[in-house]
Amino acid sequence: MVHVNTVKGPVGEEDLGQVLMHEHVFILTYDFMLNYPEEHGFREETEIRDAITTLNELKAQGIDTIVDLTVMNMGRYIPRLERVARHTDLNIVVATGMYIYETLPMPFHYQGPGSVLGGPEILTDLFVRDIESGIEGTSVRAGIIKCATDEAGLTPDVERVLRAAAGAHTRTGAPISTHTHARSRSGDLQLKVFRECGVDFSRVIIGHSGDTDDFDYLTGLLEQGVTLGMDRFGSEAGLSTGQRIDVVAELCRRGFADKLVLSHDAACFNDFVPRDVMRRLAPDVRFTFILERVVPGLRERGTPESDITAMLVDNPRRLLSSAGR
Repeated sequence: MVHVNTVKGPVGEEDLGQVLMHEHVFILTYDFMLNYPEEHGFREETEIRDAITTLNELKAQGIDTIVDLTVMNMGRYIPRLERVARHTDLNIVVATGMYIYETLPMPFHYQGPGSVLGGPEILTDLFVRDIESGIEGTSVRAGIIKCATDEAGLTPDVERVLRAAAGAHTRTGAPISTHTHARSRSGDLQLKVFRECGVDFSRVIIGHSGDTDDFDYLTGLLEQGVTLGMDRFGSEAGLSTGQRIDVVAELCRRGFADKLVLSHDAACFNDFVPRDVMRRLAPDVRFTFILERVVPGLRERGTPESDITAMLVDNPRRLLSSAGR
């Protein structure tokens, strides 16, 4: 039996059920939180209770697993997630990796390949340790690797993280899930680096691909063997919900349902955007939106049930069960 690592330990791949492949529980900026707690607004006990309630409601509506892609530079803290996981039957798969758009945080920016001080690459070893041994002194092991390329493109530090992620992938078999800026086609830049590093494209998810209806770009990625993360449902930025559903339905019609996964990029608490602003501008970015609006919208467009099952069950299972192989 193949097992997948979760916060509460390994589970059989058949127990993953319906999976949201790109979500977050807590996204935190620690300098802000620790120095200006009143302005920041994170209340540990309150937010943990609210997260438990939110995830239990999600489980009750039919989602069995979320992949939490919160990594370094986003406030990942496993002991807090363990407290949440103890009180929910929802599986939480956590990630290793680094989230940057241009420049690494100072400890890494000044040390390592291409930096001022030089030296060996430690990022790959850190990522591998998270996957094989556990994170932050816990027994919780990462099940996926996260990296990012945004509008700034392949800066030296962004490329370094991509190569470190690729190195961890080739050593462990863990899948890679990326953040991209779809309108500038940054997924193409990622695949160029990954190809040079010997990455297995069948284990790669090019994230935020649902932000565009550029079918030449999307099918170009798919034809190279990757999976597309259609993972900002609920957001109306760039494309409306109807347009996002149209894109997924069309890609299914073209035979790519086995290469798509669905998600929201939602969070129980996210200090990147003030909570009141998020509720006002993007009220539908919530964990249940796909079940409530997207799945019915796909059915209305004639998407077969087998394709919906592929995107929510079969494809996530295939990707997540690759770690450690």
